[in-house]
Amino acid sequence: MSEPPQGSTPRPAAGRQRVVLAHRRGARMVRTRVEVQEQTQVGDALVRGLMRAQLGLALRLTLVVIAGVVATVILAPHLSALTVLGMRLNWLVLAVLCYPLLYGIGRLYVRLAEQAERDFVRVVDSEP
Repeated sequence: MSEPPQGSTPRPAAGRQRVVLAHRRGARMVRTRVEVQEQTQVGDALVRGLMRAQLGLALRLTLVVIAGVVATVILAPHLSALTVLGMRLNWLVLAVLCYPLLYGIGRLYVRLAEQAERDFVRVVDSEP
């Protein structure tokens, strides 16, 4: 049997073994969550993106409401003169159409804002 040359280490007799210090699968998820929780620059950018998306949604829905009010005022200025069931039509429109419409737009905003938050959580939890 020959001895290994000087300065070199002998090879192990057994086969190769794989040493795993950390699983790659969860490393990204934990790091991104930590960045958001510790408010690092990356986490701050992610949260600002979520807030910007929700603000844009709120502004777009506000424009829809304003456009609807303006269109009603411009297209039907004679509503205050008409009477239906002993009530002026403008009050009837306000009671029957406006409040349910505002309620529906509010529900739509909540649903879309929650969807943006779910997308945000999905981005934070996703792997590269």
